[in-house]
Amino acid sequence: MAGEIKVVDISTMKPGSLMIIDGAACKVVSIDISKPGKHGHSKMNLTAVGLLDGKKRNIVKPGHENVEVPIIGKKNGQVLSISGNKANIMDSETFETFDLEIPEELKDKIREGVAIIYWEILDAKIMKQVKE
Repeated sequence: MAGEIKVVDISTMKPGSLMIIDGAACKVVSIDISKPGKHGHSKMNLTAVGLLDGKKRNIVKPGHENVEVPIIGKKNGQVLSISGNKANIMDSETFETFDLEIPEELKDKIREGVAIIYWEILDAKIMKQVKE
């Protein structure tokens, strides 16, 4: 599942869509479309923010090109232990264990034994929420 991508037409992108820019999974925040010139194609100017690093990225492509879109795997896990701002997680299906950084908004909810949802995006895993 990790690292899966699909290719879609850039004209299907809209704010909130996910795409890959410079090898990073990003969420599109704005799109500007220029009108086609006398001999050209319309150009799409997309601004996106990295899902993992929060960096703003920008690309300009002709309106008929394809872009890569990451496929997000939503998985369940359980917190085994906590060390600083990292939690050791066990996947609920594969029983694989790995460390994840605890996001700021979840710091007060993460304890040993808590069930969580994490995402696999490209080659990264990020903790998204605590299961109630």
